[in-house]
Amino acid sequence: MEIAKKLERTWVINGIERKLIIDPDAILSDVLRMQMHLVGVKVACGKGTCGACSVIIDGKVVRTCITKAKRIDNHANITTIEGLGTPQNLHPLQVAWVVNGAAQCGFCTPGFILSAKALLDENPKPTREEVREWFFKHKNVCRCTGFIPLVDSVMDAAKVLRGEMTLDINHNFPADGNIFNSRAPRPSGVAKVTGQWAFGDDQAQQLPADTLHLAIVEARVSHANVKGIDYADALKMPGVHSVITAKDVKGKNRITGLITFPTNKGDGWDRPILCDEKVFQYGDAIALVAADSEKHAREAAEAVKVDLEVLPAYMSAPAAMAEDAIEIHPGTPNAYYKQGLVKGGDPTPYFSDPEYEVCEGSYYTQRQPHMPLEPDVGYALYNEEGQLRIYCKSIGLYLHMYMIAPGLGVEPPAIALIQMPTGGTFGYKFSPTMEALIGAATMATGLPCHLHYNYAQQQYYTGKRSPFWTTGKLAANKKTGKFTASQHEWLVDHGPYSEFGDLLCLRGAQYFLAGYDVPNMRAVGYCVCTNHGWGSAFRGYGSPEIMFPSEVLVDELAKKMGWDPLELRYVNCYRPGDVTPTGQTPDSWTLPEMIEILRPKYREALVNAKRHSTDTHKKGVGVAFGIYGAGLDGPDSAGADAELNPDGTVTIFNTWQDHGQGSDLSTLCVAHEALKPLGIPASKIRLVMNDTNTCPNGGPAGGSRSNVLIGNAIINGCQQLLDGMRKPDGTFRTYDEMVKDGLKTKYNGTWTQPATDCDPDTGQGAPFANYMYGLFMAEVTVDTTNGKTQVDKMTFVEDVGVLTNRQTVDGQNWGGLAQGIGLALSEDFEDIKKHSTMAGAGMPTIKDIPDKMELIYIESPREHGPFGASGCGEVSLCGPHPAIINAIANATGVVIRHLPAYPEKVLAGLKALGK
Repeated sequence: MEIAKKLERTWVINGIERKLIIDPDAILSDVLRMQMHLVGVKVACGKGTCGACSVIIDGKVVRTCITKAKRIDNHANITTIEGLGTPQNLHPLQVAWVVNGAAQCGFCTPGFILSAKALLDENPKPTREEVREWFFKHKNVCRCTGFIPLVDSVMDAAKVLRGEMTLDINHNFPADGNIFNSRAPRPSGVAKVTGQWAFGDDQAQQLPADTLHLAIVEARVSHANVKGIDYADALKMPGVHSVITAKDVKGKNRITGLITFPTNKGDGWDRPILCDEKVFQYGDAIALVAADSEKHAREAAEAVKVDLEVLPAYMSAPAAMAEDAIEIHPGTPNAYYKQGLVKGGDPTPYFSDPEYEVCEGSYYTQRQPHMPLEPDVGYALYNEEGQLRIYCKSIGLYLHMYMIAPGLGVEPPAIALIQMPTGGTFGYKFSPTMEALIGAATMATGLPCHLHYNYAQQQYYTGKRSPFWTTGKLAANKKTGKFTASQHEWLVDHGPYSEFGDLLCLRGAQYFLAGYDVPNMRAVGYCVCTNHGWGSAFRGYGSPEIMFPSEVLVDELAKKMGWDPLELRYVNCYRPGDVTPTGQTPDSWTLPEMIEILRPKYREALVNAKRHSTDTHKKGVGVAFGIYGAGLDGPDSAGADAELNPDGTVTIFNTWQDHGQGSDLSTLCVAHEALKPLGIPASKIRLVMNDTNTCPNGGPAGGSRSNVLIGNAIINGCQQLLDGMRKPDGTFRTYDEMVKDGLKTKYNGTWTQPATDCDPDTGQGAPFANYMYGLFMAEVTVDTTNGKTQVDKMTFVEDVGVLTNRQTVDGQNWGGLAQGIGLALSEDFEDIKKHSTMAGAGMPTIKDIPDKMELIYIESPREHGPFGASGCGEVSLCGPHPAIINAIANATGVVIRHLPAYPEKVLAGLKALGK
């Protein structure tokens, strides 16, 4: 018999001496989370590269996910976020984090705050640069905020601790109580800064003892026929309950892609829940092992033998469109959807007429990984009524319920989806990822089932930004600079699954040369099935992919014509009478004003770049437009309910799914403004959100649609409630009076945007009722000795209508700019193994994101926006990357057409130019 030897440790944890019995090889984060239930310790990367798991041990910052517990001495003093402050007695750092909106999704927050605590204990008066150096040294990474509010919070907390200022949790709460268009803090802020915002794996610690933990038997090839599965050995391994395969799935075993007919040549049922006949991409789920622990499940998953017949793998759109390529989904061509664009007359004559200057090029935007800090996680169970309840990170609860229900063999109301607190998604959860897997396992076993991806699985088994391969041509009048004609073709590499591919392909028609009325346009795009990572929504969904070639092409044409790039944009940007590429009239005319605001800053930046450039460090300035529609195309709708309660409070019900953007605060702001006639404070508005059992269908939280669609639905529900409560004399009934008079106390608000679908052949239509507009300026330094580009400053002039909450919009913009820097310079998911970690995939650190990011707002009220607001989340990532690429060209003459602009690409460009 083998003896199980254990270690005894006595640690002082959060000021209390605790004795622990631990496994010799236990990781400290597991001990703190699972044995001590200190779930404020968040585990993200598992590699010590993101700092989410940081605690303080004897005054030093320690990343617990890579620290063996046995390395921590007896009587060590350990501080986790639970020991720093309480909701009633917050530490100044926690107060500052709430006040400055530094906790967006909140997953990285405990690690950052503890790291900052150790800094201020050591250096009570740091500079901003010292704060940034500290976070870089301790590998604290944030994907949401762009770092600026984090540094602001440390600086403010330091002042409080030095007695130089006071800071209250309601510092930014308006004195008049009117929170719309204010900087009021998030209702979830205190829970996030104390580590008590319970994310998925935190909730897993509280599940019943009979919960099964799942591990995926995953494909380690990108394309193959499945010949057989042998799991006999796995069933014999410790703790294993069962192995679930496709034959155990009760329904169609497919996730419907909700594609468009008849333009899509597929049938929409191309994605298996568990692979039965074929593997379509690396990481595909072939089976699930259910065991008493995640460790046992993962060990057993490795023992499952899968017989595969490996097939040719097509890892790019051009490869999948080659003449000798086999059909990835037999019976459906690999290029399965075609989108046209026809506006005005034939552009061809302009390309050969000497009166017009013509520029053309070929461009590539890469498979950008979302890289949220929290890996995907979820669990499912049957409740007391026998309903299958799936707890997940979905940002499209109703959408996903209808996508997975037929495949599982269950229909509403026997199934419900609930969103848990979510550690960022940035769009990947617009697609169902594990919802069907945990649902199938729970249905097969009858027991609660929990599934948690490690970070490699997060990378290769969730969707990515679909690469675009684009060729474009643009003509302009040599004398006036006016654009006259364009032509382009784009290929969308959408991976193996067609879901939302039609919609994404359409974006290539809607946003190429968006911002300019080009009278004569022709284009065609194809959505292509490949064997690389499946394509899913990512902030900007299609616009960043197509506005990169568009805005770089404009700069290249400006250079060829001898025009300043900003002034060429000024001549051509939208003015009254112009229309978009789809023929729609813009809903705002502020682009010329944006340029007028930016022009003096731009000219000053050009002078400084020239003044401070050296032989080895070239400085440059670049600009670009970014534009996006707020909504899903056509007559998109949403619902939100408003209910008067017996105590005089009002409850708002909606499915405004939150992936860090602040749907709780936005719901509160819109509802409070709508309910102003009642005179109730914001504290008397309750929120019930994101459960399909209790909340109406608000649609998915993507495309910056929620603020517009759900915001207007909230207003509609509140107006109905006010109308019901209003007495003839203009005063309002109480709850008791409503009941006495037989009046409803709950009203169903709805709103549908006045919009039309775009034609698949011509691309013409009015797809959105509200748009977002931005003008970006990047200032960069290029080291010509190694090709590395450093972004020194970003300036963003933006029109997203009236701001629902100024702090939330700031945070969205800083975060979008940071992700745009990554898109321009470092982020990719091409090499499956190399790019399966945050560091390998090029996640920007605080050293890569400048502390100088200036935001300038033009609040142009929208006719169809809630209280004049549009959306805001997408546009900040639609234009920073071409601005950066244009700045590199301004600095060095090197035009990078294939993203990201790795140093070796810049060096190759310099060499080609003889520099």
